[in-house]
Amino acid sequence: MRAVMLAAGVGARLADGKAGDHPPKVLLEVGGRSLLRRHIDILRRLGITDLVLATGYRQADIEAEIAAQAAADLVRTVTNPDFREGSVVSLAVAGEALTQGGDVLLMDADVLYDDRMIARLLSSRHANCFLMDRDIEPGEEPMKLCVRGGEIVDFRKRVDTPHDFHGESVGFFRLSAEIARRTADVARAYAAGGRRGELYEEAIRDVLLDAPAGTFGYEDISGLPWIEIDFPEDLVRARAEILPRLTEPA
Repeated sequence: MRAVMLAAGVGARLADGKAGDHPPKVLLEVGGRSLLRRHIDILRRLGITDLVLATGYRQADIEAEIAAQAAADLVRTVTNPDFREGSVVSLAVAGEALTQGGDVLLMDADVLYDDRMIARLLSSRHANCFLMDRDIEPGEEPMKLCVRGGEIVDFRKRVDTPHDFHGESVGFFRLSAEIARRTADVARAYAAGGRRGELYEEAIRDVLLDAPAGTFGYEDISGLPWIEIDFPEDLVRARAEILPRLTEPA
């Protein structure tokens, strides 16, 4: 299985308006290791041998970290020169990696997480799978995964679709070869059709809503420690609250 990770963005909300003098979010350090090193360690441990990293902002720094971790055998980069636009552009740039055949693990780069979450995706009975945390915070910031009658019926920050319950999407997805190809096609259409400011999740949502019932499933990872790092307070919480709860090999 190939992993595709989106790591091109500036991370302006984390930088608090000081664009240019902060590292890419994937290079943030938690417990003495960058998020990138943690991704590499977890993916290697779980048998992933190919990681495609969509980069843009301060790409040279990311390349240096790959070299420092002796990970050139695992990680290859693709460049999004328009990294200040929507994340759907990064997904479009990574489109070739989504269409090379085989299942794909699509990942946000700015997440600190327990490796059992990736293990759940890899062992899931669902060929196309989301991770859902039922312990969702209120508000519009979380990306919501909505379920009705056991089926996923919507996926967005703001949803009007009737549903039984919803949880937060972690930002990690398992995609079959066919669904990965469709996702790449939709992302490319967004990028070519004047919708370059969209979140990449919109492309996944389009594929989800167009697919027959039962195409997508989810794994409930409620209770496992993780955090998406978008704001300065997220980084503080990652170091103080999430890191001590991670299950890691000695």
